[in-house]
Amino acid sequence: MKQIGFSNEKYLTLQSEQIRARINQFGGKLYMEFGGKLFDDHHASRVLPGFEPDSKLKMLLKLRDQAEIVIAICADAIGSGKRRGDLGITYDSEVLRLIDLFRSVGLYVGSVNITQYDGQHAADAFIRRLTELGIPVFRSYRIEDYPSNVELIVSPDGYGRNEYIKTSRSLIIVTAPGPGSGKMATCLSQLYHEHQRGIRAGYAKFETFPIWNLPLQHPVNLAYEAATADLGDVNMIDPFHLEAYGRVTVNYNRDVEIFPVLSTIFERIYGQSPYRSPTDMGVNMAGNCIVDDAVCCEASRQEILRRYYSARCGVRSGRHDVAEVRKIEMLMSKANVKTDARRVAVAAMQVARQTGEPAAAIELRDGRIITGKNKELLGASSAMLLNALKALAGIDDVVELISSAVIEPVQALKVHYLGNQNPRLHMDEVLIALSICAATDQNAAKALTCLPQLEGCEAHSSVILSGVDENTYRRLKINLTCEPEYETNRLFHK
Repeated sequence: MKQIGFSNEKYLTLQSEQIRARINQFGGKLYMEFGGKLFDDHHASRVLPGFEPDSKLKMLLKLRDQAEIVIAICADAIGSGKRRGDLGITYDSEVLRLIDLFRSVGLYVGSVNITQYDGQHAADAFIRRLTELGIPVFRSYRIEDYPSNVELIVSPDGYGRNEYIKTSRSLIIVTAPGPGSGKMATCLSQLYHEHQRGIRAGYAKFETFPIWNLPLQHPVNLAYEAATADLGDVNMIDPFHLEAYGRVTVNYNRDVEIFPVLSTIFERIYGQSPYRSPTDMGVNMAGNCIVDDAVCCEASRQEILRRYYSARCGVRSGRHDVAEVRKIEMLMSKANVKTDARRVAVAAMQVARQTGEPAAAIELRDGRIITGKNKELLGASSAMLLNALKALAGIDDVVELISSAVIEPVQALKVHYLGNQNPRLHMDEVLIALSICAATDQNAAKALTCLPQLEGCEAHSSVILSGVDENTYRRLKINLTCEPEYETNRLFHK
């Protein structure tokens, strides 16, 4: 059984209370920056076992009549094709997915804001696409020496150049497809414009990581640094909070850097700032809801290892910089974790060395590790998947769940008609074949019902997998890592 280290029910209660209190702090309009992901916050659920990925959404639904959503996306992220790591889709596609999801639960999406806009062609194309879809789009421009040049930022030539986002409700939720999208800058720009129009507005931040009342070097906070290694985020002691209250709290560099800007804006609007530190800005009760620190620490160490393998594979495929790997290696040292702590990686590599072929391993919820290797008809991950389903269903390993008479025609279709060079079945093809067999075979039907039990399991492959198999792992909600090696020596890999 998966151990629980976090009370989601307590979190929902405490966090909701704090949000209501913050809304009441400002009399007219509140811009609330939502850090992390509103939907599918899998990072939080991995490092805080018990945290539900849709917790933020559940709280927001209680305020749906007041809430309006603005989605921020950085223009450079559109041009670079930046992807959301856990879902594998680009940030611009994620914006469309989020709009659909928000609308499906009755939340009002007011607009999309393109941040750091500087005439990028990809951004212009996305703006046209959104406009054709009937979604209002606004632009925020680059500001020289941001965020250090406060005088320029809080002026007609700074935030004043940005397009004013027209909103109609009292609670404006500013969210994004991922980090570095410009959520806070969007909020601050709007505060400036609201003031110019004589509208009283406030700002608060809904943030989960880093957790302010955990130690700086706590594994949960180190895992957050690992998750944002590509952004260069660094956790740090909040110097403003320490000076104001004499209390040590944890924040991160971008919030600390931007705090003087926020203070200046509030001072110009209200005569004084309601916040004395970046920590004051946040609404974050997560640290108070950890019920088993040891469980969360171990889960966070495993997350750091997952990020390490992901970064190494990214370097191997040319998508990431080696500096990201070096940073995570430093975090591994701080968290006192080594790669041999990832049991599935050890198991997969042992099989790979024994066979000289690609191998895969998965750790089931009860701690059993099941492996798979390349076969004539199946790839290593496909073989592992079938072996895992047999183990979960209590089916003897020698039982053939899918007859070769079913697999061979599929192989023929792939190779002779669809032009594939690899005849082995991918995981999705295996699942389709298994579902066909389930119509007439009791064992296949029993194995198929065990698929939900794979959610949250850990898996490792001795080689970088195809996008098809990676996507199947993702859809099964299995936490996959890979060795940074390809199965072949070809220069081009799909």
